[in-house]
Parts: sequence; structure tokens; C-alpha cells
Amino acid sequence: MLLEFLSNLLHHDTVAAFRKQIGGIVVEPQDSTYGEARKVYNEMIDRKPRLLVYCHDAADVVMAVAFARDNGLRTSIRGGGHNAGGLGICDDGVVIDLSRMNSVQVNAAEKTVRVGGGAKWAEVDAATHPFGLAVPSGIISTTGVGGLTLGGGLGYLTRRFGLTIDNLLAADMVLADGRSVTASKDQNSDLFWAIRGGGGNFGVVTSFLFQAHSVSTVFAGPMLWELSQAPAVMKWFGEFVVTAPEEMNGFFAFMTVPPGPPFPEALHLKKMCAIVWCCVGGEEQANSLLNPLRAKLPPALELVGAMPFPVLQGMFDALYPPGLHWYWKADFVKELSDEAIALHLEHAQKLPTMHSSMHLYPVNGAAHRVKNSETAWSYRDAVFSQVIVGVDPDPENCGRITDWAKAYYESLHPYGAGGAYVNFMMEEGEDRIRASYRENYDRLAAVKKVYDPTNFFRNNQNIQPA
Repeated sequence: MLLEFLSNLLHHDTVAAFRKQIGGIVVEPQDSTYGEARKVYNEMIDRKPRLLVYCHDAADVVMAVAFARDNGLRTSIRGGGHNAGGLGICDDGVVIDLSRMNSVQVNAAEKTVRVGGGAKWAEVDAATHPFGLAVPSGIISTTGVGGLTLGGGLGYLTRRFGLTIDNLLAADMVLADGRSVTASKDQNSDLFWAIRGGGGNFGVVTSFLFQAHSVSTVFAGPMLWELSQAPAVMKWFGEFVVTAPEEMNGFFAFMTVPPGPPFPEALHLKKMCAIVWCCVGGEEQANSLLNPLRAKLPPALELVGAMPFPVLQGMFDALYPPGLHWYWKADFVKELSDEAIALHLEHAQKLPTMHSSMHLYPVNGAAHRVKNSETAWSYRDAVFSQVIVGVDPDPENCGRITDWAKAYYESLHPYGAGGAYVNFMMEEGEDRIRASYRENYDRLAAVKKVYDPTNFFRNNQNIQPA
């Protein structure tokens, strides 16, 4: 009955006329592909849009925006579909899907990369690696370029080259009124400021222009320790990462060891802590930095070695395929006190499922050389971005993973900096969004009023027009 109701919301002739105007594909509730088309990375999200529009090019995006606007339909923008809260899909509205707009063009001489708004980072890595180049991104190669970039972009190369937005040179966009514009330091500079961390609030980005860097082989991989050693490892890591050379990066994690290679059988399904390293300065530098740790706190297992950067980027793709159920909670953190570390260990001992985890990503090095006010991303003064994720393939465990993540977050939030990385947030309300943008929120609201005064693009971590 619901699908029939949705199908009747728009007159058949209206949709038929729209289909003829675009080069892409339109999927409706009655189509056989609808069930699969409406899925996103987080299987916990179950929404039923009226239309999904798979855009072929920027002209299709213009037409899709006009169609949704003229028919008064809520609109969401989907790139890779990885958004924590599933904000790339909406109920009863139009999903503008950019996945077919995934071209990647490398200018090796200029070290720049033009990327379609629907590309995933695996596609970028495949195009840049043959030239010995990389664009700073995240830690899962199936993540969409658009969502990760617009939220900030935190990952393996942050300490050396900054956030993804620090390497964004320009973006081509379609606005709510249908105009196509370019945002850069020289064109629509206020919009360019806003999209560097302000999410999908201001329009549909049809292509990005990035600065790439010389990155080919990295010395990388995980070290694992017994959970009882976690306090000492966390303490060491918290002190090390603020003074280490920028070529060295790594993130701390609590984990349950997967029951398969390359992990030895004796460690299968054991709760442990880990640091996943990435050094772009070569093996000699990496070992000189890691040898003191090996001597002080010998890991139970080490899988660190030389590898192509795309191998590191895709290392956890198989562990976290689309279709798992996720519940996310996050905070920025300025220090790891002994009290906070003790609480971390308490909740790590209760990891509810094999996929559930907590990560601490460094926010320093090159990222600290940009002021909070220079981009919309307002927590340059943080040391870590903390994310707690309850994850499992079984829908019967949704309550269990959610309760664990919430309890963990509520316990550690008093030790946080106030806000969180928006790419790690579920739908948590306006106060949480304001806390995550702090003094930049009012400026974002003013830019929103200029470029989207009716709040057409609101299926996101929403900035209300001033």
C-alpha cells in the first residue's frame, strides 16, 4: 500500500516527461530495481524515496534539481552512500544519485586531479597511483569522494598534507535555483569557504579539482596488543602523535580480531587494541620512530611493511562491505587523560560484536597549520577525532550495538571538546550541529542564505539560512 501511495504522489505523465529530458536513469517504487537502488552503506537506514535519479552529467543534475523544486519534493544527494546517518537518501522525495559521474582525470605535470562528484576513492587511487600521486582522503576506499570531502576529509595523510578540504582547489556546483557555478578562492569565495567542511548544504557538487601529492609506496599496517596493555599504548600514542614528524600517521583502535588470514588462529575473535600506521617518509624513518615502541611495548602481532598506498586504502574494505548495520557516535578530543583512558578500556572490554570498534584519528600536523576560521571545519585545535561504531550484519543486534555505542559515548563525552566530525554523526539535532561548527556556524548560515535561502538542500547535517 505504501509503494502504491508513493507511486501516485506524482502524475505518471509528469515523471514520463522528466525521464525524456535526462540522459540518466529514473527509478520509481514500482520498478524491479527499486529495492536495491534505495539501499545505502548503512543497512540500518530504511527509507523509501519517490524517485531515484541516476544522473549522467551536470545537465541531468540541473534537470533533477528543477524537477524536485518545481514539484515541492524533498531532495537528497547521494555519492558513495557511506554517510553515517544515511542522509544520501530521503523518504517520499528525490534522490540525486551521482554514482555514474565518476570520471577521474589526472594532470601529472600540475599534480592536479579532476574528479566527478559520484566517484569513490578507490577510483581516484587507481587513476593517481600510476603517476606516483595521491589525494588525501580517508581509510576505506569504497567511501564516496563527495561526502568525505564536503565534511572535511580525515585519514592516513592528514598529518602530512592536511584534510581533504585543504587540498581542494575548486568545485563545480549546481545550486538550488538551477545555476551552475564554480567555487574557488577566486570565484564565489564565500561558497568555497563554506563547502570546505559545511557538507552538502549549499548545492550539488558535480566535480572537484584537487591538489595531489607525491605518494606511492608507504610503510604501513597494524600493530596489535593485548587489551590489558591498552592504557599504556593509548598513553604512549597520545604523547607521540603530537610531536612525531608529519610523515608519520596512525590511528588507534579497539577491535575484535577477525577470524581469518592474515591473523593467526590464536588471536581469532580476541578483543585487542591496535594502531594502524602510515608513514610516507620511508621504511628507515618509520623504523626509527617505531623501534622505541617495539622495545617498550612489544606488540602481540605486527603486520607493518612496505605497500602501495592504494593497498593500505583498501585494507579494510572487505571487513566493512555495504549492508552492515551501523550506529555511530563521535567527538573531537584535545587530550587523553588517565580518567578517559580508564573509561575507554571499560567499554572496549564490552565490544558487542566483531565489527564494532572505536577509533582515534589524529587531527594535527599539517591540519593544525590552517586556522579554524579559514574553512568551515572548525576543530583544527583538536588532537583527535574519536568515533565509536556499533556494527553487525544481523538486524537482530541493532539494539545491542546501539546501546553499547550510546553508553560509550555518554561516558566519554564529558572528556571531549564539545563537537564532532560531521561525517561521523547520525541525525542528532541542531544543537549538536552548532556545537560541531562553533563560531563558524553563523557565517555558514549567512552563506546558506545567499546560495540556498529556502533551505532546499536540507537532507544533511543542516545549516539553517540566517
